[in-house]
Amino acid sequence: MTGTNNQLISVSPEELRFQFELEKQSYCDLKVTNSTEHCVAFKVKTTSPKKYFVRPNTGVIHPWDSCFIRVTLQAQKEYPPDMQCKDKFLLQSTIVNNDSDELSPDTFNKDSGRTVEECKLRVVYISPHSSPGQSEDAFKQSSDVNSSQALQRARDERDAAFRQTQQLQQEVEVLKRRRNRRGDAGFSLKFALVVGVIGIMVGFLFKLLMSSPSTE
Repeated sequence: MTGTNNQLISVSPEELRFQFELEKQSYCDLKVTNSTEHCVAFKVKTTSPKKYFVRPNTGVIHPWDSCFIRVTLQAQKEYPPDMQCKDKFLLQSTIVNNDSDELSPDTFNKDSGRTVEECKLRVVYISPHSSPGQSEDAFKQSSDVNSSQALQRARDERDAAFRQTQQLQQEVEVLKRRRNRRGDAGFSLKFALVVGVIGIMVGFLFKLLMSSPSTE
């Protein structure tokens, strides 16, 4: 990744990526490079200062030199909605006359006439079981697989109900032929009871068949 560039410094990577796990800290390192022949002071700000630990959050970089800033995400007790993060970081930079790390309070004050450049960085949360850039794709693929499996189960149940209905209809036809051959009253009563039970089962299976999704 090439990083974010301005006239004074370049920053890499372009966004802060954290492996997000409940009750666990996670960190991301930023490389800040001074692209000038002057000493450049920097300061890191965030919209959620209680969630992150930044070291160093201020400092001075010598000409053509670089430094690393470690941003630590504090342990969280709950997942953010849809694993989306709205937190932002702001990296300010300005030229200073010396390389002392003790910066005056107005170092980054634009009202004093000083030129202060700003670099904005967004935050991305990554599931520990997904590689960067693939978390959303993995979630979509998992949803598609679950939907396909559920549809296949419904189709299998429908086909099984259809086969059982056909089998019951064949048994009814066999009983009819036997009744015609025997013609006795006792058998007719028994036949009527069996047909009644089979009719109830067939009705239930047809209801299940009609409520199942189509195979087309």
